[in-house]
Amino acid sequence: MSADKKANDKDAKRAGFEADLERLEKLVASLEEGEVPLDELVSKYEQGMRLLRSCQEGLKAAELRISELGRREESQE
Repeated sequence: MSADKKANDKDAKRAGFEADLERLEKLVASLEEGEVPLDELVSKYEQGMRLLRSCQEGLKAAELRISELGRREESQE
């Protein structure tokens, strides 16, 4: 895989995380605004759980990358 492709994949993941986080925040806000019919509530809950998992996976990937960078830095000292 070329360096450009890897950079584009990382940018897409970053943008995906930001987009998912924004969608999750909007979904939570819509649920907090007031009464939502039960069927819509369940649907939004399911969507929210999918978005939450996606965001958690994105954060975990970022944490692993930061740890890897830290190990590389330590090994160069």
